Amino acid sequence: MNGDAFQLDKQRVRAAFERAAEGYDRIAVLQREVGGRLLERLDLMKIQPGRVLDLGSGTGQIMRAAVKRYRGAQLVGVDIAESMLQAARRARRWWRRPALVCGDMESLPMAAASVDMVLSNLSLQWCNDLDRVMAELRRVLRPGGVLLFTTLGPDTLKELRASWSTVDSSCHVNTFLDMHDVGDAMLRAGLSDPVVDREDLILTYPDLHRLMRDLKGLGAHNVTAGRPRGLTTPTRLRKLEAAYEAYRRDDGLPANYEVIYGHAWKPQPAAVELALSGIRQAKSPRTGQS
Repeated sequence: MNGDAFQLDKQRVRAAFERAAEGYDRIAVLQREVGGRLLERLDLMKIQPGRVLDLGSGTGQIMRAAVKRYRGAQLVGVDIAESMLQAARRARRWWRRPALVCGDMESLPMAAASVDMVLSNLSLQWCNDLDRVMAELRRVLRPGGVLLFTTLGPDTLKELRASWSTVDSSCHVNTFLDMHDVGDAMLRAGLSDPVVDREDLILTYPDLHRLMRDLKGLGAHNVTAGRPRGLTTPTRLRKLEAAYEAYRRDDGLPANYEVIYGHAWKPQPAAVELALSGIRQAKSPRTGQS
């Protein structure tokens, strides 16, 4: 299949999350669980940020926790869907309300060196150019600032992907980057001390219909350029259901999510100069007798 088929249709991504905003919090079980685990990692960060960016802020779950943790900090939320930001504005659980901005993570509407911390929970998988996103994050971070994020790896929804492969060869499930590719992107962007790790989390569903309904309700259904057009026929759906039934366990149908955790820092100017100095010395011609 043409690689362009796996590119995300950004208009479809935005439209999917616009529609999902109203009922999002009711079904965002995975997002809450992973967000909690991301926030626990802040306990290891000895930093008191003055300004925190929540990238892909959605309905504000991460921001509501961060504003309590960092009471002196200004919180900024950026999301591609205005309806998600409106849902965050309507929430009554704010101790102090953040600034909310509609924008694309691949071209952040923020000034350079303007934030001390970036938090991003299950959002980076909605970009087409991770190198560009990492470069943008390095740009908006102040020297010494930190990036912490979660995203999804290629084993996500592997049961659904394999079941669809018994029906046809079309692209029915979004694709996700391997954690090593994510780490490499941080290095290419010039972020320092990158760390990535992963774990598998499994949700269970009574049937395939409930899984697909929840994916659509979260805005997380197939939004690739190569997605099949038209409705799935009853015959094809029955074939899909039969293939997925092979994975059934005592507690229901499993849906695997490969969660990738990562963090990195924007280096201080002295560290950058030291690294460049080492590169210049390594490239300098040697003199003297052999």
